[in-house]
Amino acid sequence: MKASQLYAPTLRESPAEAELISHKLMFRAGLIRKAAGGLYSYLPLGWRVIKKISQIIREEMDAEGGQEIMMPIVQPSEIWQESGRWQVYGDEMMRMRDRHGREFCLGPTHEEMITSLVRAELRSYKQLPQLIYQIQNKYRDEIRPRFGLMRSREFIMKDLYSFDKDESGLDESYKKMFDAYTRIFTRCGLEFRPVEADSGAIGGSNSHEFTVLAQSGESSIAFCTNCDFAASDEKAELKIIIAPAEDEKPIEKVETPDAHTIELVKNFLQVPIEKTIKAVAFQDDDGKLILAFVRGDHEANEIKILNASGAMHLHMAEESAIVAAGGSPGFMSPIGLKDGTIVVVDQTVMEMHNAVAGANEKNFHFINVNPKRDFKNVIVADIRKVQAGDPCPHCGHELKMTRGIEVGQVFKLGTKYSKAMNATFLDENGKAKFFQMGCYGIGVGRTMAAAIEQNSDEHGIIFPRNIAPFEVVVCPINSKDQAQLEFAEKIYEELKNSGIDALLDDRPERAGVKFKDCDLIGYPMRITISPKSLETNSIEVKIRKSGEISELPRDNYLDQVKKILETL
Repeated sequence: MKASQLYAPTLRESPAEAELISHKLMFRAGLIRKAAGGLYSYLPLGWRVIKKISQIIREEMDAEGGQEIMMPIVQPSEIWQESGRWQVYGDEMMRMRDRHGREFCLGPTHEEMITSLVRAELRSYKQLPQLIYQIQNKYRDEIRPRFGLMRSREFIMKDLYSFDKDESGLDESYKKMFDAYTRIFTRCGLEFRPVEADSGAIGGSNSHEFTVLAQSGESSIAFCTNCDFAASDEKAELKIIIAPAEDEKPIEKVETPDAHTIELVKNFLQVPIEKTIKAVAFQDDDGKLILAFVRGDHEANEIKILNASGAMHLHMAEESAIVAAGGSPGFMSPIGLKDGTIVVVDQTVMEMHNAVAGANEKNFHFINVNPKRDFKNVIVADIRKVQAGDPCPHCGHELKMTRGIEVGQVFKLGTKYSKAMNATFLDENGKAKFFQMGCYGIGVGRTMAAAIEQNSDEHGIIFPRNIAPFEVVVCPINSKDQAQLEFAEKIYEELKNSGIDALLDDRPERAGVKFKDCDLIGYPMRITISPKSLETNSIEVKIRKSGEISELPRDNYLDQVKKILETL
């Protein structure tokens, strides 16, 4: 490809709305353009990156026996009603009606579609296992699309679905995809970690997120430096902290004027924060009150509370709902609440002694609260959010925290969808059984954005070689100089003929403009042709990542260029 023919409009300034580095640089480097909030066009350079990531994914999926198909984006409501998700998926689902009044949606995911497809075709255990995938657009009406491709309304996803006859088969399929994902993100040149994750709206039992390490990431990750444990802050299971033994004292109600926060209570009663109990109030979609209680120095984990309570969604509680349940905002505890309120207490709270908790009366707290004695009809669960310094649940060493960008996730669905949609096969004994299913997704556009977040500097993008729009750019200093241009064209043709993905920047621009564009776009290697090249029959090679510049003889440069590229 010649740059004079390439549609790659670069910009010197970032769009005002862009917050993340990847969002800014993708605009400036001419990779994407905005159509509307959360909707983007991929320009040629950006699409080349997407295609290279997609090709890596295809190769690794096919290597594990995956078979590529293409399913409709527009999905009938009937299959979602079968699974029970049509009503509960929420406002993120883009819904529509056809001219006959039938309801459809733009697919946010394809569990229902793939299950309805295979249940009509896979009849026998002899046809299993099956690994079926597609690379296709998905649609979710994000309440606040932001961060460019990180959180958009339309996005490209690879989703593979496994169908097995039993749990051991599902375990094998899950491991195949886990290993394939490890190879995919390694080939994409990313620093990443697989972390234990919550299954969320997809459902199922086990799940891992593949997270690219970057401080700009939305995900918070806990990891152990002593063992291989890593988990998202939504999922990380925590050990119970057992308070030192004490003789139980009788519970007592004391006045705590205006002490409506843990900090105020601690200071007023002169007690350690570890002796206080904090309340967080939610309501579910039906308006039912859900009260959660954690130790005063801990944070409540909404995902864990959601799972423990059985609610589909959580919303911050209205004051009227708290009062109706017998509580008082800022002064709540499980003691004395009316029946019907869902109360979830962190397991560490249940191991506290002579603690402080609200009295469900304004300006009053209980002291000498012993939860095992005083808390009745409560759900006990791990509902606190992990924080740096917590003990590792596997080995007990101290956990550390970092941030990351989720680029892929694998799920063990089990029979969640096959049962709901009556998808069965006949086993060895001729008995009907539900498929054991798995679901495995990769955000293709997100992977590109994450690569940029992790690989950039003040000059622009630094693409890893395997996903760069072009591996090498050949730049004649002066394209109007016929001798330089002809020299550059020969180098360009030789690179192409040797299998290297090369671009010739033959634009009649000043060298400084070309070099800035090369750095902005992030080509891994730049080969410069100058008057000196003509004099000495050599080329100048610059590595984008390190900035290292070297001079190679024209006669045997090709092997050295290939060796350098292998390291990028």
